[in-house]
Amino acid sequence: MPAKSKNVAREWFNTIFYGALIAIVFRSLLMEPFNIPSGSMIPTLHIGDHIFVEKWAYGYSRYSFPFGSWKLWDGRFWATEPEIGDVIVFRNPINESQDFVKRLIGKAGDKIQMKNGRLYINDAEVVRENPRPYVFATLPKSMRSVGYYKDNMSIKGNKIWVDNEPAPYDYTIEYKPDEFCHMYSGACGVFHATEYTEILPNGVQHRIIEMSDDARFDNTEEFIVPENHYFFMGDNRDNSGDSRGDIRFVPRDNVLGRVWFVWYSHNYYAPLLAVWTWGNKIRWDRFGMGIN
Repeated sequence: MPAKSKNVAREWFNTIFYGALIAIVFRSLLMEPFNIPSGSMIPTLHIGDHIFVEKWAYGYSRYSFPFGSWKLWDGRFWATEPEIGDVIVFRNPINESQDFVKRLIGKAGDKIQMKNGRLYINDAEVVRENPRPYVFATLPKSMRSVGYYKDNMSIKGNKIWVDNEPAPYDYTIEYKPDEFCHMYSGACGVFHATEYTEILPNGVQHRIIEMSDDARFDNTEEFIVPENHYFFMGDNRDNSGDSRGDIRFVPRDNVLGRVWFVWYSHNYYAPLLAVWTWGNKIRWDRFGMGIN
């Protein structure tokens, strides 16, 4: 091979190798992007939010790096303890191919229980105040331009109006393929819930959503969190697979990091280059939003 061709090949190899190395180091040690595919953390995180996670927040385990499921070592280094109320991404202990995002509710030794829709931590009922309406709108994509109209409510793009005024409550809007809504008709529509402000024992305040106080996980056994494990719950209390169900307790090593902020958000999947869809697709008001 001529010397010039060898040099070009070497430059391409170096560019690809060092670029990949920098990306791996950045994602492993500093920040990693994730997208939100489900509504389990509504109203804090919406379907279609793209987030950055602080990888340094709680130190590092083997799951912080590529091929973490190979079990090369156990434990964390440079470890610090998360705080109750932190929104955290962790590796699903039941299926290590999945990453979940939930809110930390209990640490080692804590007793957690749900009674009639109310959260109890160490036998004390957690404060839940300021009830207000909340609306979930899951609509077929064909409605994103023409809009949805019923009674005094209208929905178009990213906005809900009531009596021709901006809705006086919070909401989330997602558009699904028309075929999905035809196949799973009960999954699409406009659903009404109640939003509350929950105040955790350490003073952390955050929003939660309840469809009712008699749903699947609204009455549970008492969970006692074992050593080196955590208990997580979604803010969308009646539509979250979390530690109240199959996941149960999450090992300390499975924690990946703390959610930092939303860097991009949209309400349905369409090519980003389709500029003409941006007005109805992109949730500009969520860009750069910090997560608490």
